[in-house]
Amino acid sequence: MSHNTEDFYKFYSLLTEWNEKINLTAITGEYDVATKHFLDCRSIFDYVDFADGAKIIDVGCGAGFPSVVMGITNRNLKITMLDSLNKRINFLNEVISELNLENLCAVHSRAEDLGRAKEHREKYDFAVSRAVANLASLTELCMPFVKVGGYFVAFKGPNVSEEIENAENAIKLLGGKIERVENYEIPTTDLKHNLVFIKKISAVSSRFPRKSPKPIKEPLK
Repeated sequence: MSHNTEDFYKFYSLLTEWNEKINLTAITGEYDVATKHFLDCRSIFDYVDFADGAKIIDVGCGAGFPSVVMGITNRNLKITMLDSLNKRINFLNEVISELNLENLCAVHSRAEDLGRAKEHREKYDFAVSRAVANLASLTELCMPFVKVGGYFVAFKGPNVSEEIENAENAIKLLGGKIERVENYEIPTTDLKHNLVFIKKISAVSSRFPRKSPKPIKEPLK
């Protein structure tokens, strides 16, 4: 068994153990977690050749998807995991400790607040998000973290075209441009998902992100 596979087993064990105490995921079966979470999150490596030491932030990381999966797969990535729920951060800190993932750190904050902090604003090569918010909202929450020339990559389900259409103006307003959309199938399943690559063309106006809950409740048009 490779070290990598061992780490995924450990992560799965911690996930199911903690899931009995706090709501981390509705998907709990070993096969389903392996495919719908682990393989889905690893799909990004098929489309991005990350440089060693690349700085990544996972906005609304939840139980660590995609960030923990990415951090296990490539320990040369420097990943910040951001979530607004402290219970999830406690879980993630245990994962970091048990798996010795020194390339990961977990931060308890809202994206609306951290995105305005000097030490985080426009400091990352990539922002990623597998959250369920619409693309316009996610772009406002994620783009402030990305360096000009970097990328926001959104993990999305099968029907993304309408979402992209509705987010076009917001993306432009936030200094971004959709570069490509990659459609992929999760191995051993019939699930088809998308990765939306938004390149940061120019700095984000100091007006953004707006205070919570505006980015979610009132997406930019």
